[in-house]
Amino acid sequence: FPVNGRFSGEQRAVYEVVLRAQKAAIDAVKPGVTLDALHEGAVRSITEGLVDIGLLAGDVDSLIEEKKYEPFYMHRTSHWLGMDVHDVGRYYVDGVHRPLEPGFVLTVEPGIYIATDAEGVDERWRGIGVRIEDDVAVTKRGHEVLTEAIPKETADVEAACA
Repeated sequence: FPVNGRFSGEQRAVYEVVLRAQKAAIDAVKPGVTLDALHEGAVRSITEGLVDIGLLAGDVDSLIEEKKYEPFYMHRTSHWLGMDVHDVGRYYVDGVHRPLEPGFVLTVEPGIYIATDAEGVDERWRGIGVRIEDDVAVTKRGHEVLTEAIPKETADVEAACA
């Protein structure tokens, strides 16, 4: 949530990019999908968003291939969730990404972080960091968002801060 309860224009722009990526990743959660596939989708969405708001420039495929998004998004999108915050569990089975199964619970938490000393980034963007996290259970037909009651839309976040 924004520290003072209201998003600045730049904070709102970054937040909306992360929210779009997070919603797309959540929508993709279903049996048979891998955490890697969720991450690749989030990376694409975040990279497109970084281009849209002017923090990156160029062809999205090339930017992804060259990992130009990594100064802004340096972690994975999801991890297992269970008895502990970072639950144990193999991410690979027989050398391939483990597919999601009904009953699995995971986080979906993309983010964008703009360092205060980020080179080539206008001052107005520096120091903004956004991560949006939900906990998601894989069901037979798709998924259930266990944390859906938490406000995520910008207007709802600002209202919760008022």
